[in-house]
Parts: sequence; structure tokens; C-alpha cells
Amino acid sequence: MRAYERLLKYAVIHTTSDESADTVPSTARQFDLANVLAEEMKTLGIADVTVDEHCYVTGHLAPTPGYEEKPRIGFIAHMDTAPDCSGEGVKPRIIPDYDGADITLGNGRTITTAQFPHLKTLKGRTLITTDGTTLLGADDKAGIAEILTMAETIREENIPHGAISVAFTPDEEIGHGAELLDLSAFGADFAYTVDGGAENEIEYENFNAAGAVFEITGISVHPGDAKGRMINAALIACEIASMLPQAETPAHTEKREGFYHLTDITGDVEHAKISFIVRDHDAGLFEAKLASLRLIEKVLNEKYGAGTVALTIKEQYRNMIEKIRPHMHIVDTAKNCIAANCPEVVDKPVRGGTDGARLSFRGLPCPNLGTGGYAFHGPYEHITAEGMDTVVRILCGIVRAYAEEGR
Repeated sequence: MRAYERLLKYAVIHTTSDESADTVPSTARQFDLANVLAEEMKTLGIADVTVDEHCYVTGHLAPTPGYEEKPRIGFIAHMDTAPDCSGEGVKPRIIPDYDGADITLGNGRTITTAQFPHLKTLKGRTLITTDGTTLLGADDKAGIAEILTMAETIREENIPHGAISVAFTPDEEIGHGAELLDLSAFGADFAYTVDGGAENEIEYENFNAAGAVFEITGISVHPGDAKGRMINAALIACEIASMLPQAETPAHTEKREGFYHLTDITGDVEHAKISFIVRDHDAGLFEAKLASLRLIEKVLNEKYGAGTVALTIKEQYRNMIEKIRPHMHIVDTAKNCIAANCPEVVDKPVRGGTDGARLSFRGLPCPNLGTGGYAFHGPYEHITAEGMDTVVRILCGIVRAYAEEGR
């Protein structure tokens, strides 16, 4: 079975996660796909298949006899789809021999080449889109499909291999996918998340990230008698925003450039709150950004009185390059396999976080590979059958490369 055929099967299963929930999984419907995958894994010769109480699906391919001492490789993808757009009632549309032109979807939407210039490079392929009313779910059901098609190819082509661990996780889209994966039972020396964009991409750098919240306590008095007495918390919130570099926002930055992102501002004269997320790939620049926030807190308390402004900073995740750098063979091997199947290798930093980052800091070095998909999290999402085939070849190439190591 080709990978895209598996994607079509998985895409119609509703698995959207819920960021308001306090359980893992955040939605019970993720078990619907988990149970389907567990049964399919067994038919592919994957052993020790389990679905645990938190909806983590795991299994293992035993090494080829004589290859037991080879590195133990893991492959990971997530089952949930993003809450940003409906994932219920997905109706994939297949366009054979795509002509490279604009694509009219349902619901008054069109995927245009002006908005998505890469479409012209997909001419002649079998394109899979939504019907315009939901997302597609290739993020990350394409990754699941590619990993299982890799397992099927290994079995059918008798590809020698070391031990291979497979995991499909819940709740990645709401930031919880890596938290409860039992790494000891998973048993890999290193792993790859298959959860990126184009098939020729590899990602092993991501933002250092923190959330920052300023709580402001003002003094409310009648505005007619306010001189020298009123401290307007809402105005101080605006002042905090004005004290940050105006160019260092998501709207003005790209690549490895960091930013402060104002996510929420609420309040009145007596009390206000202003929230930011802070991001930077460079650890030193990241720490400098946090120091700037602390300085703002100090300056405003000196200006308006102690206790007027209280800053809380919560670190969210770190740049996985710190943990990948000592194991760069993982990246180099993947790049070689991508280069063998694609005209160029795209090595780009993630302007966000990944399960791979969290897993890397838990002790499992884990860069991210592309799935062949585009425009995730919305109705313009699309992917090609041929791109997915390429990813399967890349995954099989990685398996072969480590099996041949030292032989």
C-alpha cells in the first residue's frame, strides 16, 4: 500500500485535540485512530504493540538476525490534529496529474499559486487537498502513514535493519505529545519525528521559548480628583508594550531572528495584565530578552511604587540543537538520505517548538523530518502522493544506513 492511501484512511478519523482539557489525551476520540493503528501495526509484523491509558501507541520491529548490535532507531508521529480548524468530517480531494494552476475548493476558497508559489513545482503529481471546509490532517497523519509504509517496505523487501521503535502520540498540537512517552520502554538510542513540511526538509533547531506575564496593580480614584493619586494599570500595560523593541515582533522577523509577541492585554484602571511569548534561537539573545523584561519590571516599580508591577516568566522549551550537537551523525545520515532522493536538502530552523525538542531534552535526540505537506492547520492544507513516496524512501534509507554502519 502506498503511503497516501493510508493517509486517506486516517484523515477521515476525527482526532482534534482540545487545549482547554486537563487530561491526556485531551480528547477520547484520539483513541479511535490509536486502536486502528495498533491493529494495522500487528499485521505489519510490529511486535509488542500497545495503546496505553494516555493514548500512546508503541511497538517494535525486532532486528534482523546478526544486526542486534546496530543502533536502535525510533520513528515518531502524532495522531491529533490542530484545534485551529475543524478536523471532523474530512473529505480529501484527489487531483491526479495536477496542472500547476489555482485550485478551487468548496466553501468559496481557492488555493492560489500567488499565495502558495510552490504549487507550480508540484505540477504532474497527484495532489491531495481538502474540500475547503476542514483541514486535511496530513499534520501529522501523513507522518504516521509514511512510518507504517516504511515498516511494510522493510518487510516486503527484506531490508536488513537494527531494532526499530515506533510511537504515535496524542496531543502534540497542544504541546503535550512528548510528556508521557515512556522512553525506557520505547528503547531507542535516538529518533526522528516525521512531522515537518516539504519532503526535503530537516529541522534540528528550534526556538528557546518562554511565556511572560506582567500583572499590574493600579490605584483607582475619581478622574476629577486624580492628579497625583491615580495610577492607571491599563496605561502601564500599554507603557510596557511601548518599552519593547518595535521591530522585534513576529510580523517583522524571520529565520533565526527572535521576537517578543504580545498575545493578550486585559484590564482597567485598578488592575491589568499583559502577556507575551518570548522566542530566540540563540541562547544568549534569549536570556538577554528575559533580562530586558526584568529590567522593565524594575524601572516601572521605581517609577510608580514597589509592587505596582509583578512579572512572572515561565520557561517553555529550549533549542534542541543543544542536545543534537553531540550526536550530529543523526542529522548527517538523514541529510545524505534526503540528498539521495531530492535535488536539494533544506536545512532550516523551526520558528516554534516540536515534540522533538522536548524529547531531546528528555534524553532522546530527535530531529524532525518533512512529510511532504504544506499549509497545515487550515482548509488550504495539501500534500502529494509522490512527496509521501519520497519520504518513505528517505526513512528506508536511514534504516539501511545504520544497518550498514561498520559492516
